[in-house]
Amino acid sequence: MMAPMLRALRPKQWLKNILVFAAPGAAGVLDNASDFWTTTIAFIAFCLAASGIYVWNDLNDLDSDRAHPTKRNRPFAAGLVPLGLARMMGVVLPVAALAVAGSTGRWETVAVVAAYIVLALSYTFKLKEIAIIDLLAVASGFVLRAAGGAVAVDVPMSRWFVLCVTFGSLFIVVGKRYAEFQEVGVGSGTRVTLDAYTPGFLRMLLSVSLGGALLSYCVWAFETAEGNDFPFYELSIVPMIAALFRYLLVLERGEGSAPEEVFASDRVLQLAGLVWVIIYGVAVYTA
Repeated sequence: MMAPMLRALRPKQWLKNILVFAAPGAAGVLDNASDFWTTTIAFIAFCLAASGIYVWNDLNDLDSDRAHPTKRNRPFAAGLVPLGLARMMGVVLPVAALAVAGSTGRWETVAVVAAYIVLALSYTFKLKEIAIIDLLAVASGFVLRAAGGAVAVDVPMSRWFVLCVTFGSLFIVVGKRYAEFQEVGVGSGTRVTLDAYTPGFLRMLLSVSLGGALLSYCVWAFETAEGNDFPFYELSIVPMIAALFRYLLVLERGEGSAPEEVFASDRVLQLAGLVWVIIYGVAVYTA
């Protein structure tokens, strides 16, 4: 029972919540033990909130999941977890997330986590049925994750940072839809909005979001680099481009319907990410 329930909480998806560390990391405060711990608390809060939302999402999607070639193996769809227990976890986890967020000592963290929960529940029960709005809602969830880390330690987010996170999130979300479209096609009944999209339209959105992510990151890097003697911020653009282009290649191969699995298995993506972390880390913490 415990193993299926744990799987239903989707711990692999917690990787998305690493965005909580983005703003504090960019601000150079993670070397402070107190700020690092506070950011970690915010990360835990988002993990609890996300798991609670995944429970409600799977409960709401039981019929469509049972028709999906891979989602039919999810614990609820496969009948491995009692639905009563699932509903209880769907209530307990978001409440626990708010309590953990409150332990940061900042009401802003609680407000951002609450906004994430409301948005995610709205997506689960309605917004995911509305084309375009479904993409924006998921991308907004990523932006709220980044905002959660920023408010937890009270650091600012520049407008270019917000734009970079927004377009980068859209790129990942649209890519997921594009991969799902290639995997199951129109009329599968696995996702309502898939029937509203076409491969050509999704490819256009991929191009727009990729271009927006690259442009905003480049401007952010050059803006942040002002006054620094060494071009580490500018050099971080190279692994960022490599990572985005690599993910685009993965999508063209018909993969990417589960981004967290791609990030956890693709060695080139992992290498690009590691190089970016090293270069950007050196830029921030040696300035």
